[in-house]
Amino acid sequence: MSVELPDTTGVAEQSPEEIADLLGDLVIGREEHLNAPGFVIKPDTVVETLKRLRDDAGFDHLSCVTAQEYEDRFESIYHLTKFDDRTQEVSIVVPADKENPVSQSANEVFRTADWHEREAYDLVGINYDEHPDHRRILLPETWQGHPLGKDYDQDQPQVVPLREHQNPLLEDQQADNQSETMYLNIGPHHPATHGVLHIKAVLDGEQVVDLEPDIGYLHRCEEQMCQSSTYRYQIMPYPDRWDYISAGLLNEWAYARVAEDMADIEVPEYAQIIRTMGAELCRMAAHFLALGTFALDIYGDFTALFMYSIRDREKVQNILEDLTGQRLMFNYFRLGGVVWDLPEPREDFFENVRDFLDELPTALEEYHDMMTSNEILQMRTVGTGVLPPEVAKSYGATGPVARGSGVDYDLRRDDPYGYYENLDWDVVTEDGCDNYSRLLVRMREVEQSAKIVEQCIDLLEDWPEDERNIQANVPRTIKPDDDTEIYRAVEGAKGELGIYMRADGTEKPARFKIRSPCFSNLQTLPEMSNGEYVPDAIASLGSLDIVLGEVDR
Repeated sequence: MSVELPDTTGVAEQSPEEIADLLGDLVIGREEHLNAPGFVIKPDTVVETLKRLRDDAGFDHLSCVTAQEYEDRFESIYHLTKFDDRTQEVSIVVPADKENPVSQSANEVFRTADWHEREAYDLVGINYDEHPDHRRILLPETWQGHPLGKDYDQDQPQVVPLREHQNPLLEDQQADNQSETMYLNIGPHHPATHGVLHIKAVLDGEQVVDLEPDIGYLHRCEEQMCQSSTYRYQIMPYPDRWDYISAGLLNEWAYARVAEDMADIEVPEYAQIIRTMGAELCRMAAHFLALGTFALDIYGDFTALFMYSIRDREKVQNILEDLTGQRLMFNYFRLGGVVWDLPEPREDFFENVRDFLDELPTALEEYHDMMTSNEILQMRTVGTGVLPPEVAKSYGATGPVARGSGVDYDLRRDDPYGYYENLDWDVVTEDGCDNYSRLLVRMREVEQSAKIVEQCIDLLEDWPEDERNIQANVPRTIKPDDDTEIYRAVEGAKGELGIYMRADGTEKPARFKIRSPCFSNLQTLPEMSNGEYVPDAIASLGSLDIVLGEVDR
């Protein structure tokens, strides 16, 4: 199903009252979330409401869909913003009947709603009318109950039978009546799937006719774990385990930002610089691994390029270990700052970082010599996995996937946090829209991250000793007011990593929703792969740089 988005460039900024006037009688109530005005609508007016906001007000980015259950109703929240102005946000709140929770699907307006609404049905139990593929997405189809529902019985036995796989190819998808199709399982245990991912592929010869990612093999109900934990101490260790490869501090910052904004905690400037430096080191480590595994996917280069990328990633990991004491599950951020200052002697730490930054340009030249100028890689990536910018926007793609399609969107600049707005750096985009462009974006982002880290080191080196405040004065127990709601996001290594939280007056969140960039980016795989060859689909999957721990949560 294709969705054509209008050109919303240049749409003026709207006040909440102007948005209310635009929606008119569609609005039946108002709410106030900390990050955005909330408008309550009827469950059968979702499409009309979102179309008006997209076409007439320029809200072209459905960043997240949150589902939750109250004592008297179910509720879906559509978190909307703009690719051209991230500071403009609006929440569309859709209540549904407690006994018969049915709401209209938003898939007709935003393709990203497909998977988000399937997850809402799977975990919470809301049904979405006119949804093109209304079934579970994380749990087996035979699962009994909805795990985030209030009446879910955790002790109920679950039986998951092995069913015969059928070819899902429809008659009108066949090239001609003489063609023979084959149903091919790729994964879930396959080195090219970058984790436990099952891809259901239908082939006509070597050509991909239909492709469907089957996720959920690593689902751990991370959101439920966070809802059972306290804001102050118990939630922070969990984000490291979402994108468990190398984006730990970036994940921690996602939770820190939303919790600090909800509790009105101001982080000291010195701690913000340390956070910014650590986050960019994690981004570099993540991109190094993405480069190496991509080369491995494309032409099996293990001995040279993969090991080169691991070599440079290990240098970053060594620095992060000096800073945090850990190499993978850092648990370094705290609400209000970081857990401790830079390692002593500080001069040695600064010297190690500068040595790495000084060697980096030569290392990147090696990557370009062996990778971007490699004829085999160019043949496999240039012109394959094409994702047009409007399609990327409709699917909610962010990070290098969107920027590789020319979408100039980066939360570090567009919704500033940390110390980014005080530093000199550039957002990297490429207009090729293909697998090669996504590779180039990541390589160039390593250069920009190094630029940011160097500036942070300069600032930290000259910071007065008596002003090195690493934590704000945070209460021992955090209990936000009842019904306080907020959605906040940071720019992770793979895109927009967001969290929605609703408070109920206790020290634990009533609802904790994770917006995974990999979850939204993976939805684009069929758009990039259908009609291409099997090796091209593998290249497209590698270019997405997904981590299944973050997809499944």
